[in-house]
Amino acid sequence: METITPDPRRWWALAALVASMLTLGFDLTILNVALPTMAADLDAGTGAQQWMADAYVVVFAALMLPAGLLGDRFGRRRMLITGLAVFLAGSLVGALAGDVNAVIAARAVMGVGGALVTPLALSVLPTLFAPDERTKAVGIVSAASALGLPLGPIIGGWLLNHFWWGSVFLVNVPMAAIGIAACVFLLPETRDPSSPRVDAPSAALTVSGLGALVYAIIEAPTRGWGDTLVLGMLTASVLLIAALVLRERRVPRPMLDMTLLTHRGFLFNTVAATLVNFILSGLLFVLPPFLQAVLGHDALGTGVRLLPMMGGLLVASRLAPKVVARFGARASVSAGLVVLAFAGLLGSRTTVDSGYGFVALWLSLTGFGFGLSLIPAMNGGLSALPRDRAGSGSGLLMTMRQVGGAIGIALLGSLLAGTFRDRLDVTGLPAPAADTAGESVVAAHMVAQRTGSTDLLASANSAYIHGMGVVLLVCGIAALVAALLAAAFLPGTPRPAETSTAPDLAAEEADARQ
Repeated sequence: METITPDPRRWWALAALVASMLTLGFDLTILNVALPTMAADLDAGTGAQQWMADAYVVVFAALMLPAGLLGDRFGRRRMLITGLAVFLAGSLVGALAGDVNAVIAARAVMGVGGALVTPLALSVLPTLFAPDERTKAVGIVSAASALGLPLGPIIGGWLLNHFWWGSVFLVNVPMAAIGIAACVFLLPETRDPSSPRVDAPSAALTVSGLGALVYAIIEAPTRGWGDTLVLGMLTASVLLIAALVLRERRVPRPMLDMTLLTHRGFLFNTVAATLVNFILSGLLFVLPPFLQAVLGHDALGTGVRLLPMMGGLLVASRLAPKVVARFGARASVSAGLVVLAFAGLLGSRTTVDSGYGFVALWLSLTGFGFGLSLIPAMNGGLSALPRDRAGSGSGLLMTMRQVGGAIGIALLGSLLAGTFRDRLDVTGLPAPAADTAGESVVAAHMVAQRTGSTDLLASANSAYIHGMGVVLLVCGIAALVAALLAAAFLPGTPRPAETSTAPDLAAEEADARQ
């Protein structure tokens, strides 16, 4: 039976991974703060603004699977450093860009870097930490990534108050450089030379299939789910992914190892982590417009007011290993999802007069439930992986999470937009102004300011809070259903003091090949 000899530098190596994930973490939200300024300076319409934000997501989700395999084969530290260097280069291009197309291209390049860094940062953990320490390590890396959610608006708001919009890209340069230096000096190299070669047709099917899916999901809220382009991209994604599965089942050394998906420990922990990401994306999607438009806070103030979620996550990251040690991972994941459900149901009771204190309460519960459920699910998924396929397996896990988040934003965003439009009272407004006001609560506020209509302002706030309540109610119900599924189907994962399941899986597969 394989054992892991603790690396004396493992906690320093974890610091390198934290630096890498923190760099990517706050970039996910920092651009949203700068979009209004960039739209004015670059003459960017709504569609262009959307793609400045989403070009990163499309490339990021589509490339994570091949990126994990590259790390297995050519060295995870080497690919981590390469990813951070690509991310740094893309940030420089974005900071110096003079038009919309250059910004979109820069974001796509940054997505390539992010796709290399994210799965490999996680895939290193099983090679560094024994099962009794891995839950804590996963919690620290997850907290570093989640820390970017409130840090992005805080840093972005401060930069925009003092510098030009390109500074939101330029701030990534020193962060990425620190991550590169930390990886070079602190992180040991790990690889598996016997891992499958990067199969070009399979990689192309993966990238195009996932890219088409994420593209359709992003475009659906604005174009509509019945739009010809959206339906065409969804159909193409299904056909491409089906072709990928058929091809991978026929090749002797598949790039996408289907045996991982048939392993209960990996499959159901991945599904649990994906559902958590779906729910959290919905909860976070509705908050910034509420804090900025309805409550009237600026970008910096909005970021500060997201900190209770971080507080809940930090508490959960310290508590989760103890809960797993005492009750097992299945109990921790299920309990975390129940807390998330309660947070969503509580948040759905928010009214115009609730104030920020009530929001801070359910936001802190959201962070706590997120940490208590996601950290053990991620650790359970990683523990189920053979060490020689940690990169490709964690790439699959992170791809599922990312797609789950994109689907959450698209579906719940469409629900919010439809509910808002139905409840908004535009009586007496000219048709063009009424159409503009129905686009979003921010647009409704702008129309109300131009027309001097206090009734429209009150109606916009009321309609948005009602739509937010519907979304949070759906999130709460989804979390409750996910908790029941986790309790029923998650395997009774061994406690950290017990032996990892990864060697057993490797042995089972070796026997199957004979």
